[in-house]
Amino acid sequence: MKPTASQRELSLDTLAVHAGQPPDPTSGAVMTPIVLSSTFAQSAPGEHRGFEYSRSGNPTRNALEACVAALEKGKHGFAFASGLGASSTILSSLKAGDHVLSGDDVYGGTFRLLDKVMKPLGIASTFADLTNPDAIVQSLRKETKLIWLETPTNPMLKIFDIAKIAEIGRAHGATVVVDNTFATPILQSPLELGATAVVHSTTKYLNGHSDIVGGAAVTNDDAFGERLRFLQNALGAVPSPFDCYLVLRGLKTLPLRIERASRTAGLFAERLSGHAKVERVHYPGLASHPGHALATKQMRGFGAMISFVVKGGLEGSRRFLSALEIFACAESLGGVESLAEHPAIMTHASVPPEQRRALGIDDGLVRLSVGVEGADDLWGDIERGLQAA
Repeated sequence: MKPTASQRELSLDTLAVHAGQPPDPTSGAVMTPIVLSSTFAQSAPGEHRGFEYSRSGNPTRNALEACVAALEKGKHGFAFASGLGASSTILSSLKAGDHVLSGDDVYGGTFRLLDKVMKPLGIASTFADLTNPDAIVQSLRKETKLIWLETPTNPMLKIFDIAKIAEIGRAHGATVVVDNTFATPILQSPLELGATAVVHSTTKYLNGHSDIVGGAAVTNDDAFGERLRFLQNALGAVPSPFDCYLVLRGLKTLPLRIERASRTAGLFAERLSGHAKVERVHYPGLASHPGHALATKQMRGFGAMISFVVKGGLEGSRRFLSALEIFACAESLGGVESLAEHPAIMTHASVPPEQRRALGIDDGLVRLSVGVEGADDLWGDIERGLQAA
């Protein structure tokens, strides 16, 4: 659904609370109702009030789609049952013989989808270092129809130049999709930088409470939006109305959560970078990060994700994770609670070991999702883990 002209002029803080969510016209409820009906009555065959069947459209889902679209400064928003459901639907716009150019550092589930699901269907993928414009051009084929990137990446927090890659994509006639899950629309606006579409795992920051699984996609391209709407309905990977309501609830505090967690993460990154038991830290807010200048240019903050290498390899990282008391050792990210995980064993186990090593995902790498707890308490927990390592 399209944001209104007045919505485009509002701040992200205000849009997170109000976009797509006017008071209910029937009751005046200020919170969007959860419409659980699977079907909707028609006054006559083909004559309805905009809704026929909840796979095709639902009032609660429509509100979520409008809110996410407004936050991403897009015209067309789509909600899905998972982030991979959103990704699968986008990739279903391709056909056998098409080629995908992907960043070399992507979520393990995205790698699995491209390498183990799409490849057998005749859609090949190349994984390249998109920080290098020459590598991008060299990796393009005449069959390349889509360029897929995360920035910051998962888990190495590499920064890719969205505007430059979008320019290359347009010149080649390729769709450019940016996974904006780590940055969120609060810190980064890929559509304004030229991307064709943005994708999210709403499971993460947009919901923010680790109690739903969901996904979203947004585009300003009318033709691509029409294709996604058809595929969303045809493939059916849509979220329940209750899950849509929970994401809407989470979105209202998204700017506050991002501000708090990012501030704490920046503090921890500085401390970790000088710690005797840490080999190296990956965080775009550090001046030593290779993508720091670019992140400063295309982002409005550096986020709440940190990756770092614990001295002692696999055993050291195991001892670190096992000693934590406030950080939960768990997959996922972006909730109010802080999480810590081991990418090589957990989120990126589907990536071949040799490829993990080439990317720097070694056995000592730990990824932190910094939440909104007290900074002193969280730092004490990190110190506890590092002492154990």
